[in-house]
Order: sequence, then structure tokens, then C-alpha cells
Amino acid sequence: MSERSKLEVRHLTAWFGKTAAIKDVSLSVPAHTVLAIIGPSGCGKSTFIRCLNRMHELTAGTRVEGSVLIEGEDLYARGVDPVFIRRRVGMVFQRPNVFPTMSIRENVLAGLRLNGVRGDHASILEDTLRRTALWDEVKDRLDESAVRLSGGQQQRLCIARAIAVEPEVLLMDEPASALDPIATARIEELIGELKQGYTIVIVTHNMQQAVRISDDTAFFYLGELVEHGPTKQIFTTPRVPRTEDYVTGKFG
Repeated sequence: MSERSKLEVRHLTAWFGKTAAIKDVSLSVPAHTVLAIIGPSGCGKSTFIRCLNRMHELTAGTRVEGSVLIEGEDLYARGVDPVFIRRRVGMVFQRPNVFPTMSIRENVLAGLRLNGVRGDHASILEDTLRRTALWDEVKDRLDESAVRLSGGQQQRLCIARAIAVEPEVLLMDEPASALDPIATARIEELIGELKQGYTIVIVTHNMQQAVRISDDTAFFYLGELVEHGPTKQIFTTPRVPRTEDYVTGKFG
């Protein structure tokens, strides 16, 4: 790896009750790269990334073993505040989850106000909306309800809300799966731009999308990490037969 590891996962196991949904997973993600998580439905992809900002523990009856480190700091160490972690590690979900009672402006600034972040909010608002290619589309509508935006605009607004607090890592759980092809292309283009400032981990069911946007890919199956490596290698010369079977469509 040409750049130092930003995110490192060591022997991560995640449980729902007595069932292990993620089993002894270890991998690292270099700074300013995109890691795609692929695998069939139910293989643990979403559970894995929810462990990366301690959202998994919000579900009753769950627990996590192992370590998740950002630049060497264990997010699961005793005394670490999960709320602070979720500021350092932002999350964008499968379907746009704008705050329906808030305006476009309020949606972007919600995280700043929740965390008591001071500063020039007007400047942060404009800068964040420009980085998500929304400013020209919404600059005259900032006080309108966010639900009046299109699906693609709402998802970009959710990304703007996530990056407004300047996280170090950005998690995305199938962020384009509910969008049309044009909106999907915009999200993919945006991901390519955002990795200049963030380290990104994205779950995707679309293998062509993984090829287009990611530097590295991790293939999960039944909660286990089967193979992890450069995206080109995973899709052209995988080392593990099960990986080859999946990326060539023999199952999935």
C-alpha cells in the first residue's frame, strides 16, 4: 500500500444474540481510498460497516468482539464515546433519510448543531453543498423542506449532512440502490471526488459499480471475509475459487 492505513479492523466478530453475523474479520483501508464490500444478500456486509462506527450496538441483543482502529485508536476501547465516534465516522444509508420536518439548510447543519460545533455555518453550508454538487440546484431553496428534493438530490443532501462535521471516514450502505441511473452516476462521480478528503467504505450489490468506483474490494460470504485485495485483481484474477464463482455470476 502506497499510503498508510487509515482504518484497521482486527479479528472483528459481531453477534446478534447467539448468532455470529461477522466472523473474525481482519482488513485495513489506506487513507484516501475507496473500499467496496461485496457479497450475496445476508452475508454480513451491512453488519460489518455498522460495526465501523459502533452502530451495530444500537440493536438490542448485539455485541462485538475485536478491534476497529482509526490511525491506531481503538473505537471499542473502554471509555470511548460512541457519539464522538459517529462524528469521526460518518454514515450514509441505502435510502435517503432526510429529516422531513427540517429545511435543506437545517438538514445540512443538523450535525454541527447537535455536536455544538461553532464557526461560520453559512460558509460551511455553501462549501458542503458545493462539494456534493448541490449548491447551484438548491441555493435559492435553502429554506424549503428537504422532502421536496428528488431522490438523488436527497441522497446527495444526506452525504452533505454527513461530511459537514468533517468526519475522517465515510461509510456508505448501498447509497445508490434506490436511485435511477442518472442519479447513480452522480453519486459515483461524487464518491470519486470525496475520496480526496475522506477514506470511504461502501457496500454495494452492484459489482460493476464496485469496479468503477473502488480501489480495493472485500468479498464476504456467510459472515466471513473470503478475499480482500485490489479491485482489478479481485475481478480479473481472484485467488479464491469462491470469489471467482461469485464475480462471474455462478451464484449470488
